[in-house]
Amino acid sequence: MSGSLRLLRIAAGVELATLIMMLANLATVHWPAVSSLLGPTHGAAYLLVVVAAAQQPAAPRSARLLSLLPGVGGLLALRALPTQR
Repeated sequence: MSGSLRLLRIAAGVELATLIMMLANLATVHWPAVSSLLGPTHGAAYLLVVVAAAQQPAAPRSARLLSLLPGVGGLLALRALPTQR
C-alpha cells in the first residue's frame, strides 16, 4: 500500500468520524469547546482527503471529483479507485 493511499484511508475515516461527532454535538449539548476542536480537525482531514486522492496515480477522474464531497467523499473516492494487488 502506498503512502498516499494509506493517508487517504486514514483521512477519510477521520473526516467521517469528526463530521458525525460534530453533528451529534450540534443535536445534543452543543458545547462550543467540542465544536472548536472538531471543526478544524474535520477541515484538515477534508483537505488531506482531496490532496491524497489527487496524488493517486491510477485514480480516475471520478475518484478525484468524489473526494471533493465533504464528509463521505473520501470513502467514495476509495471505492472508486481501481483495486490494487
